[in-house]
Amino acid sequence: QVQLVESGGGLVQPGGSLRLSCAASGSIASFYYMGWYRQAPGKQRELVAHITIHGITNYADSVKGRFTISRDNAENTVNLQMNSLKPEDTAVYYCNGARGQVNYWGKGTLVTVSS
Repeated sequence: QVQLVESGGGLVQPGGSLRLSCAASGSIASFYYMGWYRQAPGKQRELVAHITIHGITNYADSVKGRFTISRDNAENTVNLQMNSLKPEDTAVYYCNGARGQVNYWGKGTLVTVSS
């Protein structure tokens, strides 16, 4: 059982940047997808970005050009660099890993974008 632990959330002003990190307790080399999801108050959880084992990335339209996902299979980490943050980016951000038919989730880290 691999555990995922997020860090890096916090309060930031509009236009600012944050870098989220996800540390896995075991190897992520066999996880085809690693990604970030978010859930804003009163809304459903949505995909923010994911990256395949081959480094192919996919982003939600709302974050394209502002967010960058990366993974390091040697360090068992997945990062999300978030730039030009907007108030609508406020949400709890969850790390996700998919291995076969099994999805693993972290407990989330809160990102608040506000002046």
